[in-house]
Amino acid sequence: MSQTRKRGIGRRLLRWTVWLGLMLFLSSIVAVLFYRFVPPYWTATMLMDDNGITRDWEPIERIDRDMVRAVIAAEDGKFCQHEGFDWEAIEEARRRNAEGGRIRGGSTISQQTAKNVFLWQGGGYPRKVAEAYFTFLIEKIWGKRRIMEVYLNVAETGIGTYGVTEGAKRYFGKDASSLSRREAAAIAAVLPLPKERPGRNPTGFTARYGSTIAARIGVVERDGLDACVYEKGEAPVNQDTPEQPQPDPTPTPRPAQPVEPQPAEPGVEPPIEEPATDPVDPAPVETPPAEPPTEMPPPEA
Repeated sequence: MSQTRKRGIGRRLLRWTVWLGLMLFLSSIVAVLFYRFVPPYWTATMLMDDNGITRDWEPIERIDRDMVRAVIAAEDGKFCQHEGFDWEAIEEARRRNAEGGRIRGGSTISQQTAKNVFLWQGGGYPRKVAEAYFTFLIEKIWGKRRIMEVYLNVAETGIGTYGVTEGAKRYFGKDASSLSRREAAAIAAVLPLPKERPGRNPTGFTARYGSTIAARIGVVERDGLDACVYEKGEAPVNQDTPEQPQPDPTPTPRPAQPVEPQPAEPGVEPPIEEPATDPVDPAPVETPPAEPPTEMPPPEA
């Protein structure tokens, strides 16, 4: 094969490679923009699941805030601080996995959302590179609130069960708008291994992990670690209306009011006060003529 022909084939391959890369880039942008507004009802993980699918989409406004706090407490305590990657957690996971024992992941909620929506489970380093790319895109285009909303609706919460609403129905017979802290923590505890961990009546490690998450929910609330998910002043779901103070049934005594002098009727003499007597000396004591009463000053506060 001549050198000229080889160069021609090389240029065509280069053009096709550039064209393919450009198309992939543009299609990824379009997909991320599309899912910014449209719920991703189907994912690759769902399509590859042969257990039968139960799923339901629930807007973030109708998901109990304790459920949001539970997944932050369990999966990503720095969700509102990082820009998609928690480098300290990634390094800690790498170090602990190198030492052996229980495998520990360092993925953030943003990374898990990018993987669940646009990619597939497993895949090694090629999938990790694509995951990082989509994580960057959704952080810039979606924002934290949308990332959390999508994550809570596509995460696997049991065998063939996707989304926290279906998880709540499966384990507690209710939707995700009325979960207690213990129930929200139980759902969050199964997320790392939804096909192996029971959400109802857990035992062993899953039960202990759920109790730990339930305790951490209070820390998330106290420190405002979920603030990036909610608009300022937005009322949380499933919170009782603050009790209004009830009126005191005991009547409050009114201050004494000054008595206005009553005008005497025409032709009637005003009553003459009896002279006061001294308890020691029974003799009557003369008193000067009575003066018209004057108004009393109001009582001091």
